[in-house]
Amino acid sequence: MKILQSTLLLLLFVPLIKPAPPTQQNTDNFEEILFTRDYEDQYLDGKHIKKKESMMTSDEKSLQLQKDESSTSLPLKKENDEMPTCLLCVCLSGSVYCEEVDIVTVPPLPKESAYLYARFNKIKKLTAKDFAEIPNLRRLDFTGNLIEDIEDTTFSKLSLLEELTLAENQLLKLPVLPPKLTLFNAKYNKIKSRGIKANTFKKLSNLSFLYLDHNALESVPLNLPESLRVIHLQFNNITSITDDTFCKANDTRYIRNQIEEIRLEGNPIALGKHPNSFICLKRLPIGSYF
Repeated sequence: MKILQSTLLLLLFVPLIKPAPPTQQNTDNFEEILFTRDYEDQYLDGKHIKKKESMMTSDEKSLQLQKDESSTSLPLKKENDEMPTCLLCVCLSGSVYCEEVDIVTVPPLPKESAYLYARFNKIKKLTAKDFAEIPNLRRLDFTGNLIEDIEDTTFSKLSLLEELTLAENQLLKLPVLPPKLTLFNAKYNKIKSRGIKANTFKKLSNLSFLYLDHNALESVPLNLPESLRVIHLQFNNITSITDDTFCKANDTRYIRNQIEEIRLEGNPIALGKHPNSFICLKRLPIGSYF
């Protein structure tokens, strides 16, 4: 009977017994686990990488920026210098194409430019500053602009320039031309004979092609170089030709071997009246003889 009573009492008191609280060591471990999980969630998750990066000190950021700038500063400087022109125009392997983009002045060119095509725009004036820092230019084409004035020294320092086209503009006179020109084209302008100096072409020993047709010339330009192969002077106001225009009056044996074509049609002159003016030529000029 006593055994039964003891058993009943034990059963009554067991639910009232509480488990012992965790020791200090267990509590520390538990907090450490929670902190570790929170750290991983906050910094190691891909969505929170930027939060981790934001913990960089200002000194570390400054050092990183300096490294980035030092590795890209030179290319960026060059790109920024050239970008405005090369956005407006097309820059390709030393060639710049600025055609029909309504520019009114020559845009800044990359220093390595060799060829500039600025046709059919609204440029009114050319100056020496436009090409001062572009020493490698070999070809310039300004066909179809509104050019009225060209500073006399605009092209004089372009020692490598071989082809210069100023066709279809409003020119009244010619500037000093660079020494290595092989082609000069200024057709369809308003150039008069007084707008061409006596020695404009004299020293151009490489000049092969000269196009001055459809202007207002009263006479053939003086001192045309021996190197010329093609001379277009048609549709001007040329009224006279002398024995020295193409030949040498004092040298009847002189032959002008290089010339292949001279065009004089559309001028108010009868070429047949000047037979001695062409005796040095292998081919007679194209034009009216009566």
